[in-house]
Amino acid sequence: MAMFGEGLDAAVQKAFTRPAPKSAGAQMRYLVKQLGGTKAVAQMLRVSQRTVERYVKDQIKKPRPDLAARLEREVKARWQPQIRARARAKAASTGGIVIDTRARLGYTAPIGTTDQDRIRHLTVALPPRYAARLFDAQESGASDQELQEIAADALKEVYFQDNGHRAGSLEEVRFTDIEHLEFDL
Repeated sequence: MAMFGEGLDAAVQKAFTRPAPKSAGAQMRYLVKQLGGTKAVAQMLRVSQRTVERYVKDQIKKPRPDLAARLEREVKARWQPQIRARARAKAASTGGIVIDTRARLGYTAPIGTTDQDRIRHLTVALPPRYAARLFDAQESGASDQELQEIAADALKEVYFQDNGHRAGSLEEVRFTDIEHLEFDL
């Protein structure tokens, strides 16, 4: 997952009620507790079991940059799963999701319309059904391209067609050259 998957994860992380552990030792202790042992953590992080034990005892305090990035990513992926699930469920049922993007947007429509692609900066509130589609696709391991297509469908309906009030003959929305993308719940 690249831009879309990370954007959805960042939006859900804003709902956390407590900050994730910051120090390497606290992060290691959290992972050891979650996975049930130092051996599983060592395999996941691709380090020796002894290295994990030394981080747990605070004998090593500063991990190398690649290990620090893996460690932070794994902790954030497991941090507050119930809060994460509740935030996704709320967005998928009642709240919806807001997409803020600067990208090249255009559409395919009948002859005689101005369907020229152009850079647009949009901040659009998407209805809950699109939040549900995005989160369900992300959970099932959808690629970034598939998430982008779901977002394009949502923008087609909400922005270009104004929920069915205009541009009814619009066929397809092109959503390319993304410069900025951010989601918010």
